[in-house]
Amino acid sequence: MALSALAIRNAKGRAKPYKLADSDGLYLLVTPSGGRCWRMNYRYLGKQKTLAFGTFPDTGLADARERRDMARKVLARGDDPGEQIKLERVAATVAVSNSFKAVADEWLTKVEKEGRSAVTMKKLRWLLAFINASIGKRPIASISAHELLVMLRKMESKGKYETAKRLRSTCSQIFRYAIATARAERDVAADLRGALIAPKPVHRAAITDPKEAGGLLRAIEAFEGFPETRAALRLLPHVFVRPGELRHAEWDDFDFEKAVWTIPPHKTKMRRAHTVPLSRQALDMRQLQAG
Repeated sequence: MALSALAIRNAKGRAKPYKLADSDGLYLLVTPSGGRCWRMNYRYLGKQKTLAFGTFPDTGLADARERRDMARKVLARGDDPGEQIKLERVAATVAVSNSFKAVADEWLTKVEKEGRSAVTMKKLRWLLAFINASIGKRPIASISAHELLVMLRKMESKGKYETAKRLRSTCSQIFRYAIATARAERDVAADLRGALIAPKPVHRAAITDPKEAGGLLRAIEAFEGFPETRAALRLLPHVFVRPGELRHAEWDDFDFEKAVWTIPPHKTKMRRAHTVPLSRQALDMRQLQAG
């Protein structure tokens, strides 16, 4: 006789576990504590085996019967439903490890170990957080060029054309990494070259007139703020380095005998040592060290 929902709800724990049979091998195992677990007994290659379908009420009677019917179909074609469930779990685990986010996280770890700066890593994680929110859980091999384009269009709709362009390039690197690690067969981001809006170049204000340049140098000499700031302003026109590189300069980086300033890799954007020749005027500024 098949089980009823009322019989399941009224099932109480006893001194020993007992079974409430349904049909076709499905039954409810009631534990002494009152737990109700769905089980199915079957034989495969002459061996008695048991499948677990979850617990009541998380798994209802209809769901348990549906899982039993699926298991019987697997048996009917000559396979072991228990092994089938194991394979499906393995496939699900592999799918998670092959998601876009999982591959992207691996790639981020790789480029960080290769020496990308903390600032660059922060930008990359910010970029990928946008795309992960939409397709991060999708298997990377199943993501289409159109699917990726939809995500990039959302960023373009906010007027962030340069950001969308950089994100496409970053995704392309991740897809190439997925190809190299046998989790994708092609770089769909490469198909989007020319599909995004090309950002217009922004020309930054700059002094190009010699007279105006002279006025700037005189203004720097007349600066009366902090001595460190004045020293940096005076030195910058002679070395043309990034402000951050100048700000983190140390005396050990300078070779005054050879008139060379060597910026070590960990202080440069490209993580390569950068050599800057020092002019006579720059060398004359050594006296600022005493300040």
